[in-house]
This record gives sequence, C-alpha cells and structure tokens, in this order.
Amino acid sequence: MTAAWAAVLLGIIEGITEFLPVSSTGHLLIAEQWLGARSDLFNVAIQAGAILAVVLIYRQRLWRLLRDLPRAENRTYAGQLALAFLITAVLGLVAVRLGFKLPVSVRPVAWALVLGGVWMLAAEAIAARLRPRAQVTWPVAVVVGVAQMLAGLFPGLSRSASTIFAAMLGGTRDRSAATEFSFLLGIPTMFAAGGYELWHALRHGDAVHERWDVLGVAFVVSAITAFAAVKWLLGYIRTHRYTLFAWYRMALGGALLAALGLGWVR
Repeated sequence: MTAAWAAVLLGIIEGITEFLPVSSTGHLLIAEQWLGARSDLFNVAIQAGAILAVVLIYRQRLWRLLRDLPRAENRTYAGQLALAFLITAVLGLVAVRLGFKLPVSVRPVAWALVLGGVWMLAAEAIAARLRPRAQVTWPVAVVVGVAQMLAGLFPGLSRSASTIFAAMLGGTRDRSAATEFSFLLGIPTMFAAGGYELWHALRHGDAVHERWDVLGVAFVVSAITAFAAVKWLLGYIRTHRYTLFAWYRMALGGALLAALGLGWVR
C-alpha cells in the first residue's frame, strides 16, 4: 500500500474515532499493526484535522460565546472551560515530570476499552436515575478537567468518553450539554497538545524526513471525516444513549485480547 493510501485510511480512522467515545488511540494502534507506525508529526496532523472539524461545527457557538462574553452566563461558561483546561494542563505536566504514563501498546489499550465500556454502561444507568439538568457547574468543570487528564495517562480510555461521563455524573445530566462541554474543552486541549508535539518534532529535526503532501492528505481526510462523524453523533444522542458505544468498546477490547492470546497482534 502506498504512503498516500495509508494516510487516507489513517485519516478516516482518526476522523471517525477522535470524538466518538471509542478511543482513537486504540483504533490507530490496531491500524498500525498492518499499516506501520507513523511519526508524532503525522499524528499531530490528523488530530489537527479532527479539531478543525469541531471548530467549524461549533463556530456559531464559539462566536456567540466570545461576542457576548460580558454576559454573566457566558463569562461563567468560559471560566469553567478555562478551569477544566488548566486542571488538565497542570496535572498533566506533573504526571509528565513524574514519568507516569502507561505504554501505548495493545494489551493495556484493550483492557482500557473493556473497562471503559463497563464504566459507560454503569454511568448511563446511574445518570438515568437522576433528574435531567443541562447546567454546567464549577464542580463539573473540576471533575471534567481531572477526567481529561486521566484519559491522557491511560491510552484507550478515550478523552471524549471520560469527559462526557464525568460531566454527566458530576451534575450535568443532559447528554447534549455534557457532550458540548467536552467537545469545546477538547479544542484548546488538543491544540495545546498538538502544538507541543509539533514544537518537539521541529526542535529535534523530525520534520525533515516527513512527506508534507502525505501529511496534507491525512489532515484533509481527517477533517472531512470528523465533521461527518461529529454531526452524526450530535443528532444521535438527542434520542439515544451512549450504550451502543459501550458494547462496541467491550467487543473490540475482547477481540484484541483474544488476538493477543492467539499471537495475531503484538
């Protein structure tokens, strides 16, 4: 398979899985078993495409938030996003300094998929018994910030799953409101993480050997695919729970553990 076609496939996988609660890390790790590992700069490119898609989808919401920032509710919401981001950044830096992060390999990712699916089912059951509430509170922002940091330390948990269900259990019972807060928080968080990886790659000369045409293809494909995936998800959760994704995670994680046992993946 040519580098361009591999980039297209990886861009599609990233675009579909980055914001769905199924773990983009796990899916890319599986794909790389057959397509080969990609550089950090390549991963930054496809992730940036997915983030751009979310920015475009929420462009009117972001514009209203900035335009009407003097309004108390908008200042509060922006402050909650900033607090969650800062919690993630500070705790994440502490974890990096301490060298705490699980390896990005099939076995821990498979277990994270399974356990994350079980947790999603339990969280949905608990949230269903609680009174619906769309408001994001300051405690929710704190809980979501911590959940986002933990998702970064445990590959396979899924950033979106961790933050959405943290918000739902923390007090924002409405799925649409919890999902919106998770996705809006993901914009600065993922841009910051991607910017750091890009700086690191440029600083160490990793970009010299990259094919920029392939990066461009992967970026565009990821953006288009993520746009379609997120638009579909936002419509889906208006009338459905996240249960389907939980069962999918458990099935995929179980299949990976079985494949490991049979020696089909490593």
